[in-house]
Parts: sequence; C-alpha cells; structure tokens
Amino acid sequence: MNQLLADNPLVTTEWLAEHINDTNLVIVDAYMANIVGKEPIVYDEFCCLPKSRKLDVELDFCDHASSQIHALPTESQFTKAVQELGINSDSIVVIYDNQGIYSSPRAWWTFKVMGVEHVYVLDGGLPKWQEEKREVVTSYQQIPSLGNAVAKPNRHLACDSDEILHVIDTDAVILDARGEMRFLGKAAEPREGVRSGHIPSSKNLPFAMLLDNTTFKNKEILNSIFQERVPSNITKVFFSCGSGITACILILAAVSIGYKNVVLYDGSWADWGSNHNLPIE
Repeated sequence: MNQLLADNPLVTTEWLAEHINDTNLVIVDAYMANIVGKEPIVYDEFCCLPKSRKLDVELDFCDHASSQIHALPTESQFTKAVQELGINSDSIVVIYDNQGIYSSPRAWWTFKVMGVEHVYVLDGGLPKWQEEKREVVTSYQQIPSLGNAVAKPNRHLACDSDEILHVIDTDAVILDARGEMRFLGKAAEPREGVRSGHIPSSKNLPFAMLLDNTTFKNKEILNSIFQERVPSNITKVFFSCGSGITACILILAAVSIGYKNVVLYDGSWADWGSNHNLPIE
C-alpha cells in the first residue's frame, strides 16, 4: 500500500473506501471551527466518516504559548496529540475535513514538519464522500490505545519572518493564498491590529483557484497555475496566507505536482502584518 501512495499526498474516496478496513489505517477528521476566506459548508447534523478520529486543529495542533495565532505545535505537543489519536510509527494516516479541502492540508503539513511519514489527504473530504452516498456515522471512533508515533522534526519545512525578510530581495518566490482584495490591501484584515497589504515581492495565488468546489483541479491545470507564478529555474518556494492554514492548501497542491522544496511561513500575514518594523506593499 505504501508503494501505491509513495508519490502522491492525495488519496481518492474510491481508494479510501477500498482500504477503510486495513488494520494500520487511521482516519483523522481535521476539525476547525473557524472558517476564514471561504463560505463555510454548514451541516444540519454532525456526521463523520466511519472509523474516523477527531483532531481539533486549533486546539491540538497549535502552540498556544506562542504569540502567533496558529503557530505549529512544539515537538512534545505534537507527540502528545498524535499518540492520543492512537497513531503509531507504522500507521497509514488519511486526513479529511468537512469543507472538502480546507484544514486537512494544514494538519497534513504539520505531520510532515514533525517528521511523521505515510500521511495523506482525502481529496474532497466529507462533502465528496457524502456526494457519492457513502456511509457516514454520527460519532467518532473510540481510540483503542495510545500510539507510539513521535516527532522527528523537519524544521526546514517551516520558517519565520526573519527568513522571509532575508529572501524578499532575492529571486525567491513567495506565494500568498489569501484572496486578491486582501492581498492588494483593498479589504480589511479579519484580525485586529493587522495591516492591509502583502509581503514585498510576493505573488498572489488565492487557494480557491486550485479547487473545483471541494476537490483539487486536475494536475494539468495545477501545473499551469503554478508555472505562471514560479519560474522554471526556481527550486524553492515559500508559502503564506492569513495565519498559516490555507497556505498549506497551496503546499499540498504543489507537492502533488512534483514540487519538492516548499516552505510554510508559519506566522504568515497575521505575523508579518502586525509587525510595524517589517515592510509591506
């Protein structure tokens, strides 16, 4: 099964339905209460995929001791969270969310930053699963036992404002996942005290451009979108958004079409825009 998934961070609903009873498979609902930057899908009644376990991205996968809104968790915070989900070092983890593609890429990238492999995102998430009239349930799976997965961080996969400040005057590419009006500074930021505008030399790629409603567009279209913004000689791409969540949608798309050297600006615009010592456009 690992070989089948080796080169693609995304799995289809068909694949998951076929493998849902695999013994080392862990299905994770990357729940997020606050949806920013899109019209949220609202459910009349709670439901989830069979055998799924709840991960509250904001509660369990963020460092609340940090001044950043959605800072990546520390090693110990991450290890505690994934072990409480019953995830082992040999688990195959499939993450989904109830918006299709929204918070699941952030959870996936957190696993990557923390060095846990064999983690994938369900393309289309719960909406596509339901659209295909597949089984849903009304409660999460009970965790059978604590897992043994531990953090082995790949810290080069995330950066802070110092690194971004260092690269803005180079030929590095910084892609911003926020909507165009926020990027241009023509729409107010949703967070108090954050300036309007964007990081100098960054390019706008609203995450919605990559999606057909709840799933990613096909790879040919994704390639075209990225090639318009990333010159062929560029090997390293930085990603930003409002607070580090939707930038991971761009990262997931980039990785799915072969980009290798990708970096999340963890604090993103909420960090940059609130620091008046940093330049903006």
